[in-house]
Amino acid sequence: MPVSFYDEIELEDMSYDEEKDLFHYPCPCGDRFEITRQQLKDAEDVARCPSCSLIIRVVFDPIDFEDDDEPPANTIETANQTVAAAA
Repeated sequence: MPVSFYDEIELEDMSYDEEKDLFHYPCPCGDRFEITRQQLKDAEDVARCPSCSLIIRVVFDPIDFEDDDEPPANTIETANQTVAAAA
């Protein structure tokens, strides 16, 4: 069964939430489509709205996420633990 996307959105047009480590885009239902950095790194391109059945296809270059093994900028690696840095 073919997947029916509500729309195709460029990653650059989505907003990034550092706290949740995901990209989001407004959904017509009032909530927002979401896709995580890990999903993008895994070359997934489907962002889902948690409140309705709509999905969008995220247009991006998977190569941009190939070397995305670094922790987010607001964390520090110490002795195999990741701790939040003081803001």
